[in-house]
Amino acid sequence: MKALLTLTIITISLFSSLMAFGQESALQTERTSFGKSISLYPNPAVEYVEVNLDQLHANKVRLTLYNIIGNEIQAETEVIDDHKIRVRVKDFASGYYLLALRDDETKFKGTYKFLKR
Repeated sequence: MKALLTLTIITISLFSSLMAFGQESALQTERTSFGKSISLYPNPAVEYVEVNLDQLHANKVRLTLYNIIGNEIQAETEVIDDHKIRVRVKDFASGYYLLALRDDETKFKGTYKFLKR
């Protein structure tokens, strides 16, 4: 009985976390619709993920990469032009990753999910 109760609490906590993640994703869509279009491609990625920053300057954006359980991962990044950043993911394990972008000048914050094959 105690194991069932523990499993139920874990399930409820996980469901609440996923719901919060879904709500945050909806908020990001609104935020980006006000002129800050962000796209990641290719998705799924094999060697690199390119981040296209429509109206943000690549040199001013802070990029942080996390694995799906929330651990920060160091990644090699390269600024391609004023609005594009390339992130090397070739040596990462297959799975989902979260890419957090922040621009202090425009107060933009966004988190984007991609799949590494």
